[in-house]
Amino acid sequence: MSEYLLELEDVSKSFPGVKALDGVSLRVKAGEAHSLVGENGAGKSTLLKILSGVYQADGGKVRIDGKETTINTPKAAHAAGIAMIHQELQQIPELDVTQNLFLGSPRVRFGVFTDAESMRRRAAEVLAELDPAINVRARLKDLSVASRQLVEIGRALHQEARIIAMDEPTSSLTPQEFDRLAEIIAKLLSHGVAIIYVSHKLDEIRRVCQRATVLRDGKLIGVVDLADVNDERLLQMMVGRPLQAHPHGTHSRTEVALRVQGVSWGKMVRNVSFELRRGEVLGVAGLVGAGRTELMRVIAGLERPSSGTIEVGGEAVQFTSRRQAIRKGIGLVPEERKREGIVPQRPVFVNVGLPRLGKHARWGLIQFDLLRREVTTLTERVHLRPPDIRREIRLLSGGNQQKVIICRWLYAEASILLFDEPTRGVDVGAKQEIYEVMEQLAEAGNAVVVVSSELDEILRVSDRVLVMRAGDPPTLLNREELSEERIMQYAVPTGQRP
Repeated sequence: MSEYLLELEDVSKSFPGVKALDGVSLRVKAGEAHSLVGENGAGKSTLLKILSGVYQADGGKVRIDGKETTINTPKAAHAAGIAMIHQELQQIPELDVTQNLFLGSPRVRFGVFTDAESMRRRAAEVLAELDPAINVRARLKDLSVASRQLVEIGRALHQEARIIAMDEPTSSLTPQEFDRLAEIIAKLLSHGVAIIYVSHKLDEIRRVCQRATVLRDGKLIGVVDLADVNDERLLQMMVGRPLQAHPHGTHSRTEVALRVQGVSWGKMVRNVSFELRRGEVLGVAGLVGAGRTELMRVIAGLERPSSGTIEVGGEAVQFTSRRQAIRKGIGLVPEERKREGIVPQRPVFVNVGLPRLGKHARWGLIQFDLLRREVTTLTERVHLRPPDIRREIRLLSGGNQQKVIICRWLYAEASILLFDEPTRGVDVGAKQEIYEVMEQLAEAGNAVVVVSSELDEILRVSDRVLVMRAGDPPTLLNREELSEERIMQYAVPTGQRP
């Protein structure tokens, strides 16, 4: 009997022009939570897709319980006891909880009729172990992200998976929801399930995992016991160099780029007022549901405020479309980048050029050579990996997709940049690169707004911070007033404060 429940040995995978995996091995024991870490583009997602049967490896072996196993389809992975919980949940929001739990494997009677009652009983039985409060008849779209994730874990339990891979499972969770997830992972481990855990948050990794396999540029760098290495050493293995923390620099000027006065929209955005200066980075903090994303959508022309005014460069504006806001120099890096920020099937250079494809048009025809040359310069500036602007953007890692969206607004010469959760699901190296781009934008006189749920990020990048509360007017804090405790003090709605 093998010491390991799962063994991936000497796995390789290439795509046109890119060696995604080069002789990578991964070994996980039953009852172990094992972290897979590395920068975006290191090969983590490719390895998990091979494990789940989405991709087929060019070389290497897969063993389960010491026996060589062929996994060439998702169905084969399922049969081998492998379940994958993706960062972008693979669910159908319009269906109910039970239907999502049984996606692809419904129970039937007489070989024809769906056995809905039996499925609901089984769904309730499985979810009782995770969260008995989840209604198995509820439509998935009516549940919180955390509850939807528990349904996905429930599907893995229903399938009696022995190996569960979790790809950035907490990217949309609050700290309290992560606490619940950590408890569930501990329970799964106690039943002998093996967990492969992918996250860029080292504090999470240390809480739930015992060992880590480190990848860099498609190669295996090493396997470490997390108790034996500090964060600095682990990060250096991931990025191949010491990470230098850059102190915050203030470039704020007196000229007002954006003035928001008494703006309200819906139930969450209430009477919001602030001024954003050229060269300033304004952080926007608050709890989940505080209306931060909704405020960005109003400023970007995606929603029309129910009251209040917005001025750009001293001129009052009333946007009726996103296009009008773009023409006024407002660029939005959205929270949901895969759904709202990219055209998946199109190459990088087209995704960058979308706002101003006419910039290089002559006689109605786009001069793609000129576009590609300009885009190449911009992607070099943000360190895009791989640096292939003809590659379909869907094939890039999340962090590199984010860099492409940033390049879009550099190309469009936007003067007001709205970043909504810009480093969610992004590795530590890419985070630093994104921070540096923000700093460069501010230094050049652009105005920057950053929405983030990570308080250390807000403190790292901001000159001032707008703290939002659902249904209440926000509080504006100056740099000298900033601390995590002060921000949280104002983030809690008035009626909930101690």
